[in-house]
Amino acid sequence: MKLTVELVPSTVWESSLYRLMPKDVWNRIRDDFIKKNGRKCQICGETQGIMNLHEIWKYDDENHVQRLEGFILLCKMCHHVKHIGLAGILANEGKLNYHDVIKHFCEVNNRSEKDFKKHVDGAFKIWEERSKYEWKQDFGKYEEFIKK
Repeated sequence: MKLTVELVPSTVWESSLYRLMPKDVWNRIRDDFIKKNGRKCQICGETQGIMNLHEIWKYDDENHVQRLEGFILLCKMCHHVKHIGLAGILANEGKLNYHDVIKHFCEVNNRSEKDFKKHVDGAFKIWEERSKYEWKQDFGKYEEFIKK
């Protein structure tokens, strides 16, 4: 699958690099990323609308370490799929059409809505297990930019 759901454990919510570093530094990283890779979604190829710089995390489930691996540029819809929990909240508030998010996942991956549900259920099982633990975060070379 090209487009997958990524749920951050609840114990590290609000502690993404985006939230922890000064906005001007984040914007500089985003702008540099766009200059290097182009202004298009790296999953579906969309070039219109807002592009979001998305953090790529790897999880060491034995030692409970969340390590920043890099970034990917995503269109609005791919970003909603990645953060499907937040997408559900926004949909419940009337700020997003959840069916459009499902449709986007299905089109990008050439999958059915049943496949979407199975994938999301699996992602939430992993999230539930990971959310039982406190995680050490490894921001790598970006550690120096985090506001203390």
